Amino acid sequence: MYYLSIHRCSTARQQAITPLSSPSHREVSHVPSWIRTAVGIVEQIAESQADAIEAAAQIAARSIADDGVVYAFGTGHSRMPVEEIFPRYGSYPGFQPLVELSMTFHTQVVGANGQRQAMFIERVEGLADQILANFRLRPSDSMFVFSVSGLNAVPIEMAMGARKAGLPVIAATSLQETNAAEPRHPSGSRLADHADVVIDLGSPVGDAICRVPGLDVPVGPVSTFTAVAVVNEIKVRVAELLAERGAMPPVITSSRLVGADRSNELFEGAYLEFARRSAAALRTADGALTADGAS
Repeated sequence: MYYLSIHRCSTARQQAITPLSSPSHREVSHVPSWIRTAVGIVEQIAESQADAIEAAAQIAARSIADDGVVYAFGTGHSRMPVEEIFPRYGSYPGFQPLVELSMTFHTQVVGANGQRQAMFIERVEGLADQILANFRLRPSDSMFVFSVSGLNAVPIEMAMGARKAGLPVIAATSLQETNAAEPRHPSGSRLADHADVVIDLGSPVGDAICRVPGLDVPVGPVSTFTAVAVVNEIKVRVAELLAERGAMPPVITSSRLVGADRSNELFEGAYLEFARRSAAALRTADGALTADGAS
């Protein structure tokens, strides 16, 4: 696996980005470049994580082609790659986003629905079992869990529960971040310990990648950028595999590319296919398996 130490952002001379209509274009020197540093990390991930990404794509394609779903779960900011999976332009059903508002809706920061509560809830043991109890976990399904730290109880137990039910588990995490601290789950394990495939997101300890003169701490986190890049790399490869098998679901596509009628047809087709797979994935009273394998 690829390990990454914190980067000093490029200080090469750069052209400031200004509106084209602006009368002044001035050259700015010695400004840290988050973009250049982040792109460099993604390029290294493309090389170092190629095998893991291919393995994840094969698992996802198999689930979707076999009429299953790829559950995608994340808490906190790890909801962002989950949302990138589906529904988005250029995305398709078969991926099943799982995002709990109690652990992700914290844009109010303080007060009701604040950050303190969200960070507390994602460490609550047993909550993952209650989430998984809503779903049939079938042999055709798989689980994709995102957690940069890989240390919180809910993502770890989502992976544990899925694996116990026989699902292959993909984990996207920062190996440097997760190995920088002692495990806090009672099992003494991290998310990566419960995955069949581990994709290293390449973010450093603390996530931020740029050192700015005058500050004693770095700024500019990178893990969302790398996670979204990984998601789209997998999504494109899965589409290739599904197309080869003649099993490609409808792709949500802008009317500016295919016209209004075709776009509406693709949107409706994607939504109906998502609804069909979602209905089949929900646990009902017909004896479907729960997360612990009981009927």
